Amino acid sequence: MLKLAARTGRAKPSAIMVIADKAKQLKAEGKDVVNFSIGVPNFLPGEHVYAAVREWTSHDSGSYGTNRGAPELLDAIVAHLKQSGLDGYTRNNVTVGIGAKQVLYNLCEALLDEGDEIVFPAPYWTSYVDIAEILGARITILPCPSSQHYKLAPEQLDKALASNPKVFLFNNPSNPTGMVYTREEIAALADVLVKHPNTWIIADDIYNRLVFDGIGYHNFVQVKPELRERTFVMDSLSKTYGMPGWRVGFVAGPEAGVKALVTLNSNHITCLPEITEVAAIAALTGSQDIPAAKREEFSKRRDDVVNALQAIPGVHCPRPQGAFYAFPDISVAFGKSHNGKLIENDVDFCKALLDEKFVATVPGSAFGEPRSLRISYTCSPEQLQKGLARIQSFFAELSDARVERAAANA
Repeated sequence: MLKLAARTGRAKPSAIMVIADKAKQLKAEGKDVVNFSIGVPNFLPGEHVYAAVREWTSHDSGSYGTNRGAPELLDAIVAHLKQSGLDGYTRNNVTVGIGAKQVLYNLCEALLDEGDEIVFPAPYWTSYVDIAEILGARITILPCPSSQHYKLAPEQLDKALASNPKVFLFNNPSNPTGMVYTREEIAALADVLVKHPNTWIIADDIYNRLVFDGIGYHNFVQVKPELRERTFVMDSLSKTYGMPGWRVGFVAGPEAGVKALVTLNSNHITCLPEITEVAAIAALTGSQDIPAAKREEFSKRRDDVVNALQAIPGVHCPRPQGAFYAFPDISVAFGKSHNGKLIENDVDFCKALLDEKFVATVPGSAFGEPRSLRISYTCSPEQLQKGLARIQSFFAELSDARVERAAANA
């Protein structure tokens, strides 16, 4: 009997896309759906990006690019890193990929043999688990509940690194929580990392330009330069520049490691399309007005979301300071019911919220924290207010399932 490779059985469809697809289906049926489920920036890049692409079409070479990335794009990435406080990188330290997800897959493939251990905090981006499982890695998850503001404590990291895992994967600002580590918090974790020299570090920093409240973006390499030779810093155009469909991710790291990624590119994707590289260069080197304005908009929407959630009795939502997500602990609803539907967990809650109020959110269990759910607040202000009001209404309509059962049996 013919069989597929075992790794295909370990691959799972994205939980986020499952919810997003159902929301699209309901909308197609004429339902007034508010979609808080998918992390799309919901804005387009500046006109200078399109102008560069239009100009390029007049002299398209039609040829392959390089496995590493066009030299002009590599220079733009190096300059972008320097603006973020990551100085000292050259073309030899950077390469590109078809979005951050493909960069992350390449990194894990380059660093992890089957059976190797990878460590990361929860809540985590869903693909972390999926990629590690496809590659047959051993996964160690470090729980960081809402009671510690979804942030990793140095003592947790120190204990986890005692077993010399092959890779430590860290996301700042965080998807799904929107939490951002301060310089002091990054420095405390970096002190621990210095003590454990046998572990590679992947810093998933794709939201680094979406940081609020003036706290700034901070990275392990900034505070401990000696970590540079075992740290890979990931970034992307998707979130900062409103370009998720252009699929441009990039990574900076030690030269030998990046060279391995370039070799993987030669086998996986060959190169980025030239038109995509032209757009990326324009985005990175042109006006930054739109990203700056959107950062301000998102911070204001963050305030609206947090205020609405904190007004709901029993809901706890640590205040996010970056990205465009909120991650409230909604476990106060467990054991209650809505219109006779028992809510036992986060999946029940999100399903009932979508079915009854037509608000799409993602269960926290998809991110390793089943007491919560993720709200992406990139929609219009009008849609945001409508969705938040519906969530408040949903909570107000919850009833104690035990009381209902007792009344039914009386």
